[in-house]
Amino acid sequence: MREVALSAQTGVPRGRIAKREAITGAARAVFGRDGFASAGIETIAAEAGVSTRTIYNHFEGKEELFAAVVQDSSTRVADVLVALTERHLEPVNDARHAERALLALATAWNKPRAEFADHFAVVRRLRAEAAHLPRGLLQAWDRTGPQRTQRALAHQLHRLAGIGVLEVTDVSLAADHFLLLTSGAVSERSHYGAAALSAPARAEIVTAGVRAFLHGYLPRPAPEPPH
Repeated sequence: MREVALSAQTGVPRGRIAKREAITGAARAVFGRDGFASAGIETIAAEAGVSTRTIYNHFEGKEELFAAVVQDSSTRVADVLVALTERHLEPVNDARHAERALLALATAWNKPRAEFADHFAVVRRLRAEAAHLPRGLLQAWDRTGPQRTQRALAHQLHRLAGIGVLEVTDVSLAADHFLLLTSGAVSERSHYGAAALSAPARAEIVTAGVRAFLHGYLPRPAPEPPH
């Protein structure tokens, strides 16, 4: 009997895993280039070097494939951003280090990452076609990527508020403010990554955003009693 190599993690034949990864990698490139509506299964199959039948052996159709691509790549990006958040903010224990840590986090968060270029191309297409995509797919992407990273940041802001470094009543809203002032501003200026920003331009946006955030969330000194 022919032996089949299995993945130690899943028990699924390694060849099947490799085929699926080839399909999702090719689909990510095609969806990022052509968008969901215009991308064809035949094009994805040719890019992956497989037959269309092989794709249908793994996925019911284009919608399921798109959902798998979006969730898989969003998870990978979120893993990186959550780790960055913990690395930069966990060591902060007093207000003196808050600005430097938040600036380092925002700089690292907005650093262009060539390994995720296809992912961000898909996100640009997803935003452009949002009105025509299934709502469940958009919600799944939001849960897997943006909401997860926002929660990780909110958790750290909650910790900083608890030790008096920040003055925050709604940590979820504060996390939104930080992201809008830094990565949101960079995304807008770069047309969501479609246009390159110079390192000095990114640094200027990020620095202004962090300082605006701290202006709103650093503890206010107690008023002096009247003489």
